[in-house]
Amino acid sequence: MRYVKLPEENFEEFFNSLKKWGIVYAPVKKENIYSFQKVQNVSEIALDYTRTMLPPKKFFVRPKDEMLKLKEGHWEEANGTEPIVLFGVHSCDIHGLEILDKVYLSDPVDPYYKKRRENSIIIGISCMPDEYCFCKSLGTDFAMHGFDLFLHELPDGWLVRVGSVKGHEIAWGTEELFEELTEEDMKNFREFEEKRANSFQKHLNKEGLEDMLDLAYNSPVWKKYERICLGCGNCNMVCPTCRCYEVCDLWMNAYEAVRVRRYDSCFMESHGLVAGGHNFRPTRLDRFRHRYYCKSYFDPSAGFNCVGCGRCDEFCPAKIEHVKVLDEVREGLQ
Repeated sequence: MRYVKLPEENFEEFFNSLKKWGIVYAPVKKENIYSFQKVQNVSEIALDYTRTMLPPKKFFVRPKDEMLKLKEGHWEEANGTEPIVLFGVHSCDIHGLEILDKVYLSDPVDPYYKKRRENSIIIGISCMPDEYCFCKSLGTDFAMHGFDLFLHELPDGWLVRVGSVKGHEIAWGTEELFEELTEEDMKNFREFEEKRANSFQKHLNKEGLEDMLDLAYNSPVWKKYERICLGCGNCNMVCPTCRCYEVCDLWMNAYEAVRVRRYDSCFMESHGLVAGGHNFRPTRLDRFRHRYYCKSYFDPSAGFNCVGCGRCDEFCPAKIEHVKVLDEVREGLQ
């Protein structure tokens, strides 16, 4: 991996150079919410953001995605893939995309997801944790791959890690904007990362988590929280690794229709409904417990399905805390 320095005075020129690689999206603040939006100028970007409401997943698995269109009696594949640059992606969300890759790029490969991933550039950026973050507990607080470039804040610029062939091409194309790193830069980088590592306020005890969940299936803690849970599905909508969807045909008129893939939520009663009227998760208790098993049960081939981004805590209207629930389940076994 190549390491270079981007001086502060060259940052805007570097940003502008990215536009030739695709439409640039970056975190933008709207009132108290951050979201990835199309940007033209550096001044629009909230470089110090905590988390966006919807993760970068929305660019690859869209909330509502037109797959096919029926016109004049024939189905046509919907187009719309365009080169994009996602600027300012946090490490936890990069790990989230890698989890999605294992799902959508394994056989059978999802052609829509694959095309969008191939037409994207991921530029990561360092961050400081807030009261919701617990990515350090899951080892997703630092990305070693899954990005093209990653920017780490320095007092007078950015330490840039080049993580892909495409990233090298971007760096080579703007070579005059970069400098070699000095010992002082490396010292500042280590100090920042140490300060960041010591700033996490929330910690998840993942030791023996899968065994704990096996033993706690009938824990009263699930019943306690299913009474608090609204069953709204917010946690699914904002999660960077949730990937359930449904496909439906929407008729525009008697001759035109569109086949749509859209987000589904395991908190919805209809999620477990199958032919014959049987529902394999008929109660809110079943659905609440299922989400924790889905996110926190360790899979030896894929790891956890949670990256500790904190979205499900921040955007839960019932203020249910993911780590607190698991801690209470563990305490109930002691």
